[in-house]
Amino acid sequence: MEEPSIEEPLLSPRPTASGDSESAVAEAKRLLWLACPLVVNLILRNAIQLVSVMFVGHLGELPLAGASLAASIANVTGFSFLSGMAGALSTLCGQAFGARQYGLVGVYQQRAMAVLALACAPVTLAWAFAERALLAAGQDPAVAAEAGAYARWLIPSLAPYVPLTCLARFLQAQGIVVPMMASSGVTALAHVFVCYALVFKAGMGSRGAALSAAVSYTTNLTILALYVRVSGACNKTWTGFSREAFTGLREFAKLALPSAMMTCLEWCSFELLILLSGILPNPKLETSVLSICINTATLLYMVPLGLGSSTSTRVSNELGAGHPHAARLAARVVVCMTLPQGVVLATIMVLLRNVWGYAYSSEKEIVTYIARMLPVLAVSFVVDGLNGSLSGVITGCGKQKIGARVNLGAFYLVGIPLGVLLAFVFGLNGMGLWLGIVWGSISKLALLLWITLRTNWDNEAIEAKERVLSSSVQTK
Repeated sequence: MEEPSIEEPLLSPRPTASGDSESAVAEAKRLLWLACPLVVNLILRNAIQLVSVMFVGHLGELPLAGASLAASIANVTGFSFLSGMAGALSTLCGQAFGARQYGLVGVYQQRAMAVLALACAPVTLAWAFAERALLAAGQDPAVAAEAGAYARWLIPSLAPYVPLTCLARFLQAQGIVVPMMASSGVTALAHVFVCYALVFKAGMGSRGAALSAAVSYTTNLTILALYVRVSGACNKTWTGFSREAFTGLREFAKLALPSAMMTCLEWCSFELLILLSGILPNPKLETSVLSICINTATLLYMVPLGLGSSTSTRVSNELGAGHPHAARLAARVVVCMTLPQGVVLATIMVLLRNVWGYAYSSEKEIVTYIARMLPVLAVSFVVDGLNGSLSGVITGCGKQKIGARVNLGAFYLVGIPLGVLLAFVFGLNGMGLWLGIVWGSISKLALLLWITLRTNWDNEAIEAKERVLSSSVQTK
C-alpha cells in the first residue's frame, strides 16, 4: 500500500481567495464537467427498468400492473438499498483518491462488493416471497401472482448489479465519468433489442422483460470492466483482486448502512404516497395522478442528483487532499448552480401544466388534475434540487448517519403525518399528500443548510486524513 508522501502531506495548505470570482468560475466548470455526463448516465441507467415495464405494457393490463408493482418493490427493497450502500464509496474512494492513496481506492471497491454481496441475501428472499407478502397485504391475487413472478425473474440481475454499482462509484471518485455515460448509452440502446427478443421472439412475456435487466446490467459491467483493464486510466487505483478487501468489512458496513438508509428513507416516503392514495376517495384517479407526478419528479430529479454526485466527488477529493477551503467552495458553488436550474425547470413545468398530462393519459379528468398539481410539483423541483446538492456535500464529508436522521425526521415526522392530515382530515386528497411531502422537503432543506453552514471544514479535512490513514494501516 502506498505510503503518504512526505513531500505531499495529506493535510497541506492550499491558497484560496475567499470570494474570488475566478475560483468560483473554475469550480463551476469542474462541477459541470462531472455533472453533465453523470446526469445522462443516471437517466440511461434508470431507463433499463422503465423500458422493461414499457414492453410489458404491450402484453395487457394485468401483466403491466404486476410488472409496475414488482418494479416499485424491487427499487425500494433492492436496487435503491444496494445503490445507497455503495454510496459509502463516494466518501471513502473520493477521500482516498484525493489523499493520493491510490491502491486504497481499489481495495475499498472490492470491500464494497463483498459487503453488498452479503446484503443480497435478504434482498433475494424478499423478492422470492414477494407474492406471499403482497397477498398478506391484501393485494389482488392475480396482480400479486404477476408481481411475484416478475420479482423472482429479477433476482439474476443482482449478480451484475452489485459489481456494476460499485464500479460506477469507483470511477466517479476519480472523475472518470464520460466512459460511464458512453457505456450506459450503449447498454440502453441494446436493452431495447434484448427486451424485444426475450419478450416477443422467445415468448417469455413479462418474465423475459425482467430477465432482460440481468443481460443489460451484465453488458454495462463488461464494457466498464474492459475499460478499466485496457485503457490504463486506473492503473494506479486498480491492481487486481486482493485479500486486503476482506479486512475492515465491519468498518465499511458502519458507513454503508447509514448511506443506504439515507437513500431508502426518502424514496420509501414517495412509495408510501402511492399506497395512501389507494385508500382515498376515487383511488384510481388519485393513484394515477400521484404515479404520474412521481415519475415526472423522478425524471427531473436526475439533474440535481447528477450535480449532487459531482459535489460528493469534489468535496471528498478536496477533503482527502487536505484542502478544506476548496471543499467549502465546491459546496457553495453547487448551491448557486442548483437554485437557478431548479427555477428554470419549475417555470417550464408551470407553463406546460395544461398539456403535460396528455403525455400520460387522454382522460380529461386526469389531465385537469395534473394541471392543478404541477404548480405544487414545481416547488418540489426547486427544493429537491437544493436537497440533492446538499446531500452530495453530506456524502462527501462522510456524514451519512446525520443524513439518514435528517430524512427520518423530515419525511416521517413532518412530511407524511402532515400529508395524511391534509389529505384525510382537510379533504385535499392527493394534493394534500403531495403538499405534506413538499413541507417535509422544506424541513430537510432547512436542516441540511443549517448543518452545512455549521460545518467546520478544517475538522472535516482532519477526519478525512484520519479515515484514510486508519484504512491504510488496516490493509498492511
